[in-house]
Amino acid sequence: MKQALWAILILTQLAACTAGGPSAHGPDPDASPYAPGLDPRGEAVDGLTVGHRLMASGQFELALEAFTRAAADQGLTGEVLMALGSANLGLGRLHQSEPLLRRAIKAEPEWAEAWNNLGIVLIEKGETAEATEVFRRAYALDNGQSDSIRDNLRLALAKLENSVYGPELEQDYKIVRRGHGDYLIRNTGT
Repeated sequence: MKQALWAILILTQLAACTAGGPSAHGPDPDASPYAPGLDPRGEAVDGLTVGHRLMASGQFELALEAFTRAAADQGLTGEVLMALGSANLGLGRLHQSEPLLRRAIKAEPEWAEAWNNLGIVLIEKGETAEATEVFRRAYALDNGQSDSIRDNLRLALAKLENSVYGPELEQDYKIVRRGHGDYLIRNTGT
């Protein structure tokens, strides 16, 4: 009786191997713990798309790599230059970002977002007067539709107005309290 049970068990296992399931053509690929192999007929996702997704998630270094691959595939188009400049801006690399954004503007002079990003670089570098003009250009190209461009222009204008009183001017003037809450600005040079 035991021999008959063993024979049935062995026969059922052999039948399962030849029944035409995944085992008939090799191991089940979904059951493998390893990453699937590359499909040479598959298409790669565009480097710009990957880079923009990485930028949105705050992965600026990886985005820069994806944009660099896009540059190798597509060339240095205005969009690729803008993407490279924006990734460098996200990494705080202002001196690498600025020339890329300037080249993007030359390639696509009507692109408001490129002008806006250049303005951000300039304001971060302390070049407020030029940043204000760049934001004005971006705002005009955008027809005032973008709240972020408008807010950046306001910030640059406020910073420009406040920068009129630099350290050299503060040394020539002194604020004098005349009474309770009443102040007067006096020239200390005379």
